[in-house]
Amino acid sequence: MLMNTIIDLLNWLNDSQLAVLISENDYLFPWIESIHVLAITIFFGSLALVDLRLMGLAFLEKTIYRVSEAILPLTWIAFGIALITGSLLFISKAITYSHNAFFLAKMCLLICAGINMMIFQKITGRDMADWGVGNHIPLSARLAGLISLLLWISIIICGRWIGFTLTPTMGS
Repeated sequence: MLMNTIIDLLNWLNDSQLAVLISENDYLFPWIESIHVLAITIFFGSLALVDLRLMGLAFLEKTIYRVSEAILPLTWIAFGIALITGSLLFISKAITYSHNAFFLAKMCLLICAGINMMIFQKITGRDMADWGVGNHIPLSARLAGLISLLLWISIIICGRWIGFTLTPTMGS
């Protein structure tokens, strides 16, 4: 039942006017993909700065709270743009992407990154305003930064491999 619903949704997305417009236009898909890559670059670059601070490897003269406060608004804007453009790219070939191992791995890794962030926000980092400057960061926070960095590197690698491993499937 659930699988039929998912298949119906993928078929509906794949056959939508928006999907046809994106996939059949010679310029739209490359423009969306370019914006997606630029957004990911800004997202990852800004998030990496925060993660490096969490790990005690950068900006030791500033508190993690101040680094996060200064950088994360840009990170969230870039993430939103990447999410929108990534969704548009997915819609253009929903069935094909849903059968791609690297796409599925990327989605699983995104879930893991979200869980890591939630654990940090709710448990590990709830008192980060008190951590101060220098290397006085709890080990759990350092690990959260390392895990975040490794997850996002893996997500980006999977994302790059998606385009090189797409194979046409029935209905696409």
